[in-house]
Amino acid sequence: MRYLMGTAAALAVAGSAHAQEVSLKPIVEARARYEHVDQDGLDQAADALILRVRGGATATTGALSATVVAQGTLAVVDDYYDGLHGAANRPLVADPQNVALYLAQLQYRTKAVALTAGRQKIALDDERFVGNVGFRDNAQTFDAMRAEVTPLKGLKLDLSYAWSVRTIWGVDGHGARQQAITGDNVLGNLSYATPIGTLTGFAYLVDQDEAPVQGFRLSSQTYGVRLAGSHAFSPAVKLAYQASYARQSDWHHNPNDYRADYWLADATLDAKGWKLNAGYEVLGADNGIALTSFQTPLGTNFKFQGWADKFLTTPANGVRDLYFGGGHGWKQLGPLSAVSLQAAWHRFDSDRLDQHYGNEVDLLASAKLRRTAISLRYAHYDAREMATDTDKYWIQLDWTY
Repeated sequence: MRYLMGTAAALAVAGSAHAQEVSLKPIVEARARYEHVDQDGLDQAADALILRVRGGATATTGALSATVVAQGTLAVVDDYYDGLHGAANRPLVADPQNVALYLAQLQYRTKAVALTAGRQKIALDDERFVGNVGFRDNAQTFDAMRAEVTPLKGLKLDLSYAWSVRTIWGVDGHGARQQAITGDNVLGNLSYATPIGTLTGFAYLVDQDEAPVQGFRLSSQTYGVRLAGSHAFSPAVKLAYQASYARQSDWHHNPNDYRADYWLADATLDAKGWKLNAGYEVLGADNGIALTSFQTPLGTNFKFQGWADKFLTTPANGVRDLYFGGGHGWKQLGPLSAVSLQAAWHRFDSDRLDQHYGNEVDLLASAKLRRTAISLRYAHYDAREMATDTDKYWIQLDWTY
């Protein structure tokens, strides 16, 4: 890591002497988010007002670049359980205070190939299996080497080897919630653009090689295929669709012996700014023993199965998510741009034993005001046979230079 930082500094110095050859682009981001959680079974609610700042730079010369970004988070209001400190007598808000090196990477990029080494973001497809967890303040990055190769038009190979996953728990991470999880992770993704959409085959070998992290039980091998595309019926009406299947089993030091399937079918109709969405996602179960169901420890799981976060770890009996949603968007409303209103409803059932876990409603209003993105978000989980009733809402501002 010191080498990466030294290289970035050297490029910056070179830029001052040879401005025509080296460019330096600053990176500045700021976020303020208030989160409130009211959860049955806990006497006190959680209130968190957290500020996050990221700063750094990218130095570029020709096909070579170096990026270094640091970040810090501060809890201005800390009436919540952050997962690491104190007693869990309030609901969890998974944003502990943190100061860390967020990115430190070297990259070589041309039209046909991109090679990246160091601490970096890796987000594959819709981030269901591998993602950045960008909603959380500390996010998730990888100490890795990555190659993206496009040998032919429409054909792309994306292959990464990651020896450390930098988690959302930050510098104080410990026990089952580590600061970083080591292991030999291999993330392979081969896609081809067909007339009906992008067809992707993937193989993800996830090595959570830390005994405190569920006793190695999150190490898995997943192989699958995905199709994502769209069809325009007219300039104002478009249908987007995706379908995916994968099979997962134990890998490396995982003491469990299991097999579990994943299914997804999703479609969104967009007509003159109105959107209607429906889908069905299954994270299957094997024998009902904990962590023998389909798991996604490297995914951006907040994006899926409701924002109340009841299924970040798949239950032993799996989960089936039937969902419907809709919304409307405006390019411009007065001083606001990219204005959007969205709503979604989920029904959660088990994959085995016919359990109805519960239902959830999610609401989102978002817009941009110049460089600032504004969002208001709400989630209500109505428990039936799993977890407890929970209400969450968020007010968030994101500013980017």
